[in-house]
Amino acid sequence: MRFEDLEVWKRSCRLSIEIYKALNNCKDFSFKDQITRSSLSVPSNIAEGFERNSDKDSVKFFYYAKGSCGDLRTQIYIGIEIGVISKQIGLK
Repeated sequence: MRFEDLEVWKRSCRLSIEIYKALNNCKDFSFKDQITRSSLSVPSNIAEGFERNSDKDSVKFFYYAKGSCGDLRTQIYIGIEIGVISKQIGLK
């Protein structure tokens, strides 16, 4: 099995792509940078954890991915409230 076969990795990649597309015209570059980096961290950490040679290392990176999910959800909520992300997109 490869990490590319994991449904969680596929879904997190699609989410990251959607965020990049949704914020393509965002002029708040600081916010855009932070939220896109958080979204990119999720599938990246899943992939890195999967590729590690020990269960302990793998679990550590899966927890990093989980933490990035919390960052991302927070940034989406804030983005909705400040009008950078529409509710329709953010609460999908």
